[in-house]
Amino acid sequence: MAHILIAEDEENIARFIAKGLTKAGHTSDIAADGMFTLQSALHGGYDLVILDVGLPTIDGFAILAALRESKNPTPVIMCTARDSSEDTVHGLTGGAVDYIPKPFAVSELVARVELRLQPAVASPGPATGGHAAVGEPELRNGALVLDVRTRQATIGNHIIDLSAREFTLAELFVRNPAVVLERAQILDEVWGYDYDGKSNVVEVYVRYLRQKFGHDAIETVRGLGYRMPRDPVLSPVG
Repeated sequence: MAHILIAEDEENIARFIAKGLTKAGHTSDIAADGMFTLQSALHGGYDLVILDVGLPTIDGFAILAALRESKNPTPVIMCTARDSSEDTVHGLTGGAVDYIPKPFAVSELVARVELRLQPAVASPGPATGGHAAVGEPELRNGALVLDVRTRQATIGNHIIDLSAREFTLAELFVRNPAVVLERAQILDEVWGYDYDGKSNVVEVYVRYLRQKFGHDAIETVRGLGYRMPRDPVLSPVG
């Protein structure tokens, strides 16, 4: 379990991030002001900081610079609507370990957080047919393997080409084998604040995964939602 600082002045976004971190077994605090963020990051003993660029009083780039000038080694993941290549380079060369543009799926952010925390996580044991423990670089369900470091899916010798959102949805299913996931839960986990409940985006992306993994890889549970069985029947399409 890690203790994480969420520096975000948009309350709904901060709430979604905190909820995702809690589900992954982490604790978090929220800071909505740049000066408070800097002081908290310097003295709060956090394992990682999720840092928005557009904070009041001091922006994220200045906070990052101050942390690194003070030799504070806390990993920083920057989250911002400023997604130009110049801003990304600025953040990464300034000492951030990752840079994720808004809007993003909360589950993708959590996966990136856990990837950056891996040095502090014990090495995983041999893989089984179930889903991997938090922090493991590979997730497995039967022949389906998801590499959370490269965001690549494979079934046997087949590399499956997935978009970022398809990978995040597949990851949610693989982490919860044989569990029925309600549509609202999937929207919350994969799309977060980016979509409202009236969207049919879940149905669309489940169809995309079935086209690539095989129709029987994901089951429809009428009136409830969807699930991926343990050791699912797969018909890969690269």
